[in-house]
Amino acid sequence: MTYDLTALRARVPALAAGTAHFDGPGGTQTPQPVIEAIAAALSRPLSNRGDALPGERNAGTIVAGARRAMADLLGADPAGVVFGRSATQLTYDFSRTLAATWSPGDEVVVTRLDHDANIRPWVQAAERAGCTVRRADFDPATGELTADHIRAVLSGRTRLVAVTAASNLLGTIPPIAEIARLVHEAGALLYVDGVHYAAHALADIEELGADFLVCSPYKFLGPHLGVLAARPSLLETLRPDKLLPSTDVVPERFELGTLPYEFLAGTGAAVDFLAGLGAPGGTRREQLASAFARIEEHEGALRERLEKGLAALPRVTVHSRAARRTPTLLVTLDGRETADAYRFLAERGVHAPSGHFYALEASRRLGLGDTGGLRVGLAPYTSGEDVDRLLTGLADFLE
Repeated sequence: MTYDLTALRARVPALAAGTAHFDGPGGTQTPQPVIEAIAAALSRPLSNRGDALPGERNAGTIVAGARRAMADLLGADPAGVVFGRSATQLTYDFSRTLAATWSPGDEVVVTRLDHDANIRPWVQAAERAGCTVRRADFDPATGELTADHIRAVLSGRTRLVAVTAASNLLGTIPPIAEIARLVHEAGALLYVDGVHYAAHALADIEELGADFLVCSPYKFLGPHLGVLAARPSLLETLRPDKLLPSTDVVPERFELGTLPYEFLAGTGAAVDFLAGLGAPGGTRREQLASAFARIEEHEGALRERLEKGLAALPRVTVHSRAARRTPTLLVTLDGRETADAYRFLAERGVHAPSGHFYALEASRRLGLGDTGGLRVGLAPYTSGEDVDRLLTGLADFLE
């Protein structure tokens, strides 16, 4: 079997509007099976979880199914899968919970490459706990963040290191497994932002060596939600603020209030949709491995086509240069504002947004200030025609 792009695109209704979408890093378009799963959950009886009535059982089935699906996607234990409103909300929640175990003089490491959602919660939590914040740099010339960058800021007082598995601005994929070894040798925990990474590669929390791995289903064809995975035994050691009557069982003790059951149904459907892009047979995890291999091949070929086209245009600088990276390019234009290019392209039905995309420290380190650049992100449904439309639009803008 090959990657059937035509069939995939036919199952994503929003693409019928004709827009060429390069905004996937900010959120992908939604396949029909995911939409149907959300509608089906809301069309059947649905109540708070229990076992006496159909609505209660339906809710329980949806939650359990979503945990298994995300565990398959992340190589995690379903009992360690926590759901929240967003990756940002989950990171804030866990930063506050972990900070309760820190003392003045302890140190927390963040990086200049990360989305602010994996910087600010830790900085604020550390400040409240009287801890020192140390920042790991990255090479602005190459976009690389190496293990040496992390090693330079580790010490015997480090309690936690927060780092991205893939930059949402540049696409850079740091060597997380190598970083994890250093972090654990220092006796610290590793919190990994996998939001951008999980959209382009099959994550494995054990292989990455992450203690916590957070992601967002709406970046990989699912609904707006946040998911965190960790070892259940680690979650057992953490005591979050919670309501007195709410359960103390892991992972539910971290899920505040009633879960969005319809979005959990959509999340499970998104994982199944991705698995369906792989070779049939085997476990869902095996199907996902096959699917992501095909997705990486498809997106990689389009990235080469895009990079070749950009190289042929005058006054274009591509800042995404790391040896290993996702199909996401940050572009600036000599003498022209990328915000103007964004609007010019939008008028031609091409969505390539401009900004810093909350990776504010990375944008500033690159010398782009708070303006950032034009971000071009490929997705599983991106076509060669989409790429050509973008290149033609940019060429017209630069003329």
